[in-house]
Amino acid sequence: MAFVGAFGAWLFAPVPGLSAAVPASDRGDALPGLPWLSTSGGRITDAAGRAVLLRGFNDDALLEPTMHPAPLDTTDVTLMQASGFDLVRLPIAWSLLEPQRGRFDWSYLELIAQAVDLVNAHGMYVVLDMHSLGWSPVYGGSGAPAWATVGGVPDPVWGPMPSLQRLISPAINVSTAYFWLTSGWQDELIATWRFVAQRFREDSGVAGYDLFNEPHSFPLPPLRFDKDQLFPFYARAVARVGAADPNHLFFLDNDMAGDLPTSVVPLQARNLVYAPHMYTGALIPPDFDGDTHNLDAHVEELAREGASVPAALWFGEFSINIDHRFAAQWINAILADFDAHGAGWAWWQWRETSGWGVRSADGRSLDMALLRLLARPYVAFAPAGVSAQLDAPHTSLTVQVAARHGAGAIEVTWPGYVLGEPHARAGCGAPVAWDAAAARVVIDVPASTACVVTVSA
Repeated sequence: MAFVGAFGAWLFAPVPGLSAAVPASDRGDALPGLPWLSTSGGRITDAAGRAVLLRGFNDDALLEPTMHPAPLDTTDVTLMQASGFDLVRLPIAWSLLEPQRGRFDWSYLELIAQAVDLVNAHGMYVVLDMHSLGWSPVYGGSGAPAWATVGGVPDPVWGPMPSLQRLISPAINVSTAYFWLTSGWQDELIATWRFVAQRFREDSGVAGYDLFNEPHSFPLPPLRFDKDQLFPFYARAVARVGAADPNHLFFLDNDMAGDLPTSVVPLQARNLVYAPHMYTGALIPPDFDGDTHNLDAHVEELAREGASVPAALWFGEFSINIDHRFAAQWINAILADFDAHGAGWAWWQWRETSGWGVRSADGRSLDMALLRLLARPYVAFAPAGVSAQLDAPHTSLTVQVAARHGAGAIEVTWPGYVLGEPHARAGCGAPVAWDAAAARVVIDVPASTACVVTVSA
């Protein structure tokens, strides 16, 4: 009994808050339509102080062959932009960036830059995500190079249930635990991030850096892992990568055991975004049965975690198989919860031959039913004093502007590919312009003027 008490005391013992000093930004000119981003008051903002809402897709085109990636092409980004999205979360691979310890691959970095340029050319931001799934391509997954694995540990193949491989494989879990319990491999990953950041430090089209995809503690207890390993790693990474590039946002994934008891350690630093993943009821049981209580409660909990960091809130992944009988209800409920917290998101993923992708891997088909569920009008750039309400069919957006609103244009992203050309009317007579190429409705409400603007199909 004494042991149980001591274990419980250790498990729940508080830890002091952390901090990461990042130098002041030294930003140059921004790309047209892609202003530099910061965080303020729990929101992502631009240089004019407008709240920025980032919505889009993950696309794994640059991952290792073990992940069977589909290409990202001009048709993809054209469809995304025309459907009203403004972001691509782009997973990248440590194994391809640093295939030999201490030696970086410039050719792979150039592939990343080409993908960023392609997305930016279509008016969308990129979040660069250091992806990890199943620890390493050595084990059939994505992430760490071969030199960052522990040899001689069995890696049994679970034929009937391959999805369990990364959770129970001794080889995967030993390598994962070694990474988190020692500093050597962590230092190498941070150095790899510095290599990437130095390339993109002057690029406003990169929203920021997602430092580690879906970190997990197995076999370490999640509550202690978050306190003793994960957030201390984040603090070190933000400080050291921020020294190389103080101009971008830092996205912090939650513990992959996020539906279990986890913890957040306060981390004081500039431009932090809490970027949890949301698979409750989809990949994480109990299976969604139409009752939204668990979804609502979990999003609320994740929002509290983000506020306690403190950081802006943005959901880096969420998804459900569209063939699930309650898929539409799940998506509608999740997006309503995200909207309630002013949080952007990225669907997993854009291109995949399964019930999870919008466009097939071979590019021959497009799931319009799924795209219609995800493509909704929203205010992408909102000055202070601006709010919006989406109607139930998701075809009309009412924008309310307070008399004491902030400076800058209101930009409504409109999914013209799905809903057709919008009809916009400002009750106050403010000028409203439809930019079909950018898929934006731009509204200029004069200072000290209250207004209601309706944008509808």
